[in-house]
Amino acid sequence: QVQLVESGGGLVQAGGSLRLSCAASGRTFTVGWFRQAPGKEREFVAAIGWSGVGPLYADAVKGRFTISGDAARNTVYLQMNSLKPEDTAVYYCAASNGFLAVTKGGYNYWGQGTQVTVSS
Repeated sequence: QVQLVESGGGLVQAGGSLRLSCAASGRTFTVGWFRQAPGKEREFVAAIGWSGVGPLYADAVKGRFTISGDAARNTVYLQMNSLKPEDTAVYYCAASNGFLAVTKGGYNYWGQGTQVTVSS
């Protein structure tokens, strides 16, 4: 069982930046970020493979968000720049022993989520 702990969420003005962290208790093949806004489905944001596969990004965040990993710390980061009010959501870290996936079903382990709020 792998445990994931997210941190780094908060309130930021539009155009600002935040960096989310996901610390894992064990190593998996793939780590991804999803987000869920109120009343909406959880959606894919980005994913990366520890073997160097990827990264993958959702079209909505491409060019603004960057996913990266620190193998020594077993931690994955999501650098979010040029934030928009529509980026407001709870952001979840997810991990899988499979290859990169863009669907929730492709991930075995989930964190508790961290709130990101972007004000206009």
